[in-house]
Amino acid sequence: MTTLGINHLGLTVRDLDKTTAFFTDLLGWSLLARDDSYPRTTVSDDTCRLTLWQADQSQPFTSFDRKTNVGLHHVAFEVASKEELFELAGKLRNWPGVTVEFEPEFLSGGPRMHMMCSEPGGIRVEFIWPAS
Repeated sequence: MTTLGINHLGLTVRDLDKTTAFFTDLLGWSLLARDDSYPRTTVSDDTCRLTLWQADQSQPFTSFDRKTNVGLHHVAFEVASKEELFELAGKLRNWPGVTVEFEPEFLSGGPRMHMMCSEPGGIRVEFIWPAS
């Protein structure tokens, strides 16, 4: 085997501070690094690591369209329980700048469940309870 999994995932976002707060304040991730000269932050949940890059705000940018753009469709994170998924859904509903695409629902007929949202920086995020 040549690779050992993902070291980190780099995402360009509309608003670095809002996206960083989404991961650290809402989801409880750790802020590992911040470089305002670049600008970027690195966040982690102790399992995966994301590097968040500020989009160039001096130029117009196009929001991602999962059906027409090549690239990241969404990023999915696992949660430990069905109850945790519903609790998180409640927090996401009220978080500034979050758009909930769909509330927790069965995935492929269940019992697995998932939900989808866009975080304040424009990245589609899925949360999954694997029911295992």
